[in-house]
Amino acid sequence: LSVLSAAHMTLFPRVIELLKEKGASNVLLTGGGIIPDEDKATLQAMGVGELFRPGEKAIDDMVTYIREEVARRRGREGDR
Repeated sequence: LSVLSAAHMTLFPRVIELLKEKGASNVLLTGGGIIPDEDKATLQAMGVGELFRPGEKAIDDMVTYIREEVARRRGREGDR
């Protein structure tokens, strides 16, 4: 999710809830936007993956993170 509306504390928890309801809690939920440190920590404690804020990481680093995290999750739960 890309959140620039300051709704991250509403949207991310709702998506987590919906993923769990659908039996898809293994899906990587990641995103970005202007997210304060405290909220970032709270969301990650809820199960959100890395959150990318403007200017923090290069696109290549984001792609690497997503590829590695998806591979890690597939390895843990088996390839599907």
